[in-house]
Amino acid sequence: MITDGVPAELTERIAQAVADVPGVAFLRPGLAGLLRSSVAARATGRRANPEASRARSAVRVGRGSAPGTLTVEVSVVLRRGHRAVDVTRAVRAAVRAAAGDRSPTRVTVTVTGLV
Repeated sequence: MITDGVPAELTERIAQAVADVPGVAFLRPGLAGLLRSSVAARATGRRANPEASRARSAVRVGRGSAPGTLTVEVSVVLRRGHRAVDVTRAVRAAVRAAAGDRSPTRVTVTVTGLV
């Protein structure tokens, strides 16, 4: 999860909204997110909720190029039987709705697999 001046609760709210979209099996973090959560677990000596940390690291929120704008990148795994184009459109809509007044200028959805 990149917070780059963005409140962590906004990232968590977006992650939950994406997870609730029909056709989304789960959020899939990239390699950096997996490594980051592994290093954090070793550093603290305790294991956090792995499902929550994976979901947060699958959503990257950062500042846009223009002042006051956001960019959002989401990685998801879809359920078979759902059209990827329909689910990604619904994910984009869910991200924009969850962002509220801080509506992102760019939402990138990456489908990393089907289950």
